[in-house]
Amino acid sequence: MEADSQKLSRKERRGYLAAAGIILSIAIILLAMGREPICKCGYVKLWHGVVMSSENSQHLSDWYTPSHIIHGFLFYGLFWLVGKNWPFTLRLCLALMIEGAWEIFENTDFIINRYREATISLDYYGDSVINSLSDVIAMAVGFYAASRLPVWLTIILALAMELVVGAVIHDNLALNIIMLIYPLDAIKAWQVGS
Repeated sequence: MEADSQKLSRKERRGYLAAAGIILSIAIILLAMGREPICKCGYVKLWHGVVMSSENSQHLSDWYTPSHIIHGFLFYGLFWLVGKNWPFTLRLCLALMIEGAWEIFENTDFIINRYREATISLDYYGDSVINSLSDVIAMAVGFYAASRLPVWLTIILALAMELVVGAVIHDNLALNIIMLIYPLDAIKAWQVGS
């Protein structure tokens, strides 16, 4: 029995090492793409709350951090549906790979230009590497939280984050997706306060 628990522990350790390797790989790819490691301002802040600024998406957290927590909730739900019996660390690694792929794609010229053309993010020049890694970690926090919280509470937290962020900055995960895929003039006018 003790040998089984040591095997499980070893297996979990390998899973968490793989997760760390995925995060490290994301950082290496972003750096190889020429992304700034930290804000060009030369320092790192825990929180940057001014959306319409050149420092948005450059520090550890900002108004878009809740969106990444919600990604974690959604990925946990997805992998619970398709692989509920898979090891937790396997599901976490798959979620990290998806989130990492998005962070890499989000920092391509194609998506940066799309944000600048179709959304309120006129001064968006991509994320710093530290911000992208913080977004990935926020997703992992959301993933872990969803594994421990009741479903109803996870849903309430996601809705609350969407409503608060939407009310404060006129943007959130749902609006971001809409404006990226099918921009609507009415939403854009509301976002800029017209």
